[in-house]
Amino acid sequence: MSYRPPSAASGSAVPPLSRPQLAEARRVRAVELFEDGRSNTEIARAVGVGGESVRRWRRVWERGGAPALRRRPATGRPPKLDDGQVEQVRTALEQGAQAHGFEADLWTLERVGLVVERVTGVSLSRASVWRLLTGRLGWSLQRPERRAVERDESEIARWIAHEWPRIKKGR
Repeated sequence: MSYRPPSAASGSAVPPLSRPQLAEARRVRAVELFEDGRSNTEIARAVGVGGESVRRWRRVWERGGAPALRRRPATGRPPKLDDGQVEQVRTALEQGAQAHGFEADLWTLERVGLVVERVTGVSLSRASVWRLLTGRLGWSLQRPERRAVERDESEIARWIAHEWPRIKKGR
């Protein structure tokens, strides 16, 4: 298994929005449309959510205004890594696994955990590394294509062009 950043984000200086940021952006856009007097159906279509979400947002907006639909700080235990440390980890991971002394340029949860510990001094469990990669960094699981190292494309093309028709005729 390897982990890679989303392809749209590669080469871009601005990191992609996280899910909570995207959700808040939808709600903010919905508020603008509420204020324009649009219907719930139009708003749902415009922001790409279900009608029930828009109805719930409208009720909250009518009671508390636009601030009521803003994100609130997460409750519970604070994350082990602050935003600055997460950016340090992102920078380190984007250098590739080989830059950190690993033989293959593939990231695994264990390898990412080691790099996080080297860069920040914070030890994370496998589950926390997974949440860091998918939640805070926006990366996704990428499985390498399984191909033989010895694969010879020209020999395969020759076999398909010459041998396969001969075998097929033999039927």
